[in-house]
Amino acid sequence: MPDDLPTLSDGGETRETKLSDALSERYLAYAMSTITARSLPDVRDGLKPVHRRLLWAMRQLKLDPASGFKKCARIVGDVMGKYHPHGDAAIYEAMVRLAQEFASRYPLVEGQGNFGNIDGDGAAAMRYTEARLTEVAEALLAGIEEDAVDFRTTYDGEEKEPVVLPAAFPNLLANGANGIAVGMATSIPPHNAGELCDAALLLIENPGATVDELLTLVKGPDFPTGGVLIEPAESIREAYATGRGGFRLRARWEREEMKGGSYRVIVTEIPYQVQKSRLIEQVAQLMEEKKLPLVGDIRDESTDVVRVVIEPKSRNVDAPVLMESLFRATALESRISLNMNVLDAARTPRVMNLPEVLRAWLDHRHVVLVRRTEHRLAAIARRLEVLGGYLIAYLNLDEVIRIIREEDRPKEALMARFELTEVQANAILDMRLRSLRKLEEMEIRKEHKKLTTEQKSLQGLMGSEAKRWRAIADEIAATREKFGSGALGARRTAQGAALPAVMVDETAFVEREAITIILSEKGWIRAQKGHLPEDAELRFKEGDELKIAVHAETTDRLVLIATNGRAFTLKADALPRGRGDGQPVRLMLDLTNEDDIVTFFVHRDGTRYLVAATDGRGFVVKGEEFLAEKRTGKQVLVVEAGRECALCVPVEGDHVAVTGSNNRLLVFPLEQVPEMARGRGVQLLALKDGAELVDAVIFTLKDGLSWRHGNGMKVETDLRLWRGQRAGAGKAPPDRFPRSRRFAG
Repeated sequence: MPDDLPTLSDGGETRETKLSDALSERYLAYAMSTITARSLPDVRDGLKPVHRRLLWAMRQLKLDPASGFKKCARIVGDVMGKYHPHGDAAIYEAMVRLAQEFASRYPLVEGQGNFGNIDGDGAAAMRYTEARLTEVAEALLAGIEEDAVDFRTTYDGEEKEPVVLPAAFPNLLANGANGIAVGMATSIPPHNAGELCDAALLLIENPGATVDELLTLVKGPDFPTGGVLIEPAESIREAYATGRGGFRLRARWEREEMKGGSYRVIVTEIPYQVQKSRLIEQVAQLMEEKKLPLVGDIRDESTDVVRVVIEPKSRNVDAPVLMESLFRATALESRISLNMNVLDAARTPRVMNLPEVLRAWLDHRHVVLVRRTEHRLAAIARRLEVLGGYLIAYLNLDEVIRIIREEDRPKEALMARFELTEVQANAILDMRLRSLRKLEEMEIRKEHKKLTTEQKSLQGLMGSEAKRWRAIADEIAATREKFGSGALGARRTAQGAALPAVMVDETAFVEREAITIILSEKGWIRAQKGHLPEDAELRFKEGDELKIAVHAETTDRLVLIATNGRAFTLKADALPRGRGDGQPVRLMLDLTNEDDIVTFFVHRDGTRYLVAATDGRGFVVKGEEFLAEKRTGKQVLVVEAGRECALCVPVEGDHVAVTGSNNRLLVFPLEQVPEMARGRGVQLLALKDGAELVDAVIFTLKDGLSWRHGNGMKVETDLRLWRGQRAGAGKAPPDRFPRSRRFAG
């Protein structure tokens, strides 16, 4: 190897460090850069760096609302080349969003050309579109050239950019913000500018105003696409008080009557950030999957105004019920989150509540007012200094002319003769001869008097905090008048307090269809279309056979009782369909290997059941107590260790008949069995020496006790031998009673 090749040490000092330390240090630096310089908005102007740079670059290009448009490609090029060293696509996308009326409540950019639409279509390429600033953006920039905010050097050190904008408009809450950083996120929905200005004026008048007082003015978010806010007032208050929460937003709709008593629903506003085309595709897909049985058809008749037509499958369906089914299943109802995680004036990320956000904006406006006033006072002082020199020159015009003509160093001579400053002397020497006329002197005296009056007024403003806040209140009132009234300021999102609650049975969302539910001995469950006859031929896996088959409908709920005494609930329409083997119950429920399904039945409101364990203990329970939507089920019968739940039979009579493995039968009144919601129950049959309860049935005494015998049924009406009290020992069953000691044979 040649000796003159550079070595690693030629590049500088090399230090050894742990990889974990190096990674954590660099990742922390990256995270902080992402949080403070990319993803989170500033609480003062509500802008991220890319948006602030866009507006500043457009200001530099003189794209004010009264000027012409310029190509977006030119704007994006300036932003990328001078201020924002990122991809042009990201910059253009941010610019497009600022111009979309359905995305921004108060657009900051006025676009000319195709800037996308509410269906989700993207904007045209930047070479085809043009843009300029809106009046709202002008309000954000107002005073920026009067030393209202700090500037910093750009990434290449060649330009200057504002750290924050003066923000005479409450942009953070008015337009909202969204962003995701490393470990942090922000989500702020748009609000009504007029309401925000009213709340800010209240804070000026009463700095200790509470969230409740502010919410009498701020009625919640105000989305550019309208909609109906249905979040309860308590939740809205909690969200604004903590800075975290959410809002439920529904589409606005109306019923349109048709001939023959039929009707259709017209959706005129959809929730914020929902793409209309995808919404219609979602509804159509759910209709194809038969998950919206109340909807007959949906189509889009929108122009520049949203108009989505929804036709019911039957005119007998109530419109509120139809819409409730759509709200529950589709994006016609959306949840908009609130997370007011922003950068404060010290560039520190933190979550603020509503009063803190408004107070931060007001404090920023106070700083801007002070800085602009100081800047104006300095400019007035400089001008008064020059005008003072001019007035001295007019009072001593002949002497001034003599000095200028005869002295070798006229500036020093003027300064010594009339006690002028260097600025005044230079101004006199720079005067033109035409300025010496009498009319010019009168104009200078008039200007001097006007500036002196303004100077005294501004000095009074700087000397009184109360006057400064009155001036800020006047500015906010002007903003309120300009942007918070008329068509632009009118509230678009309705309040949910006027919405009636609509109760809808969930079964209305499922197509009703007759099915037979089949459970095998090895725990495989399935559903087949139609009500199959008892002698229907059913196929199972090798070594498996039928355990229970029940007629039901797809809208039913099934209750399954396991040997561990837990009750589980399954929806009939969720069961595997077809002629296959089905699915193991263990995959659908939280069952252990030792637990099996004892029985299952279709839930019917008002039905009661007798549930009992093999130890002979049991009780009567309402069917509603079995319902449990979780996979883990619900403990109903508490089973003693070493025992199992043996049975669950419907209560359809006035007497109970129980049998045991000790070949005993006991009949006693049902009223002796208590009704409970959970527990071990009471002893139904006395059992000794390890004997177990085998079966039970509830029947009407006058009709007699029946059991299966051969291919028919045997009925015993004289039950005096077996009648007794609950927990009795019982007697041997009658002749020809099944050896299994089960009433079903």
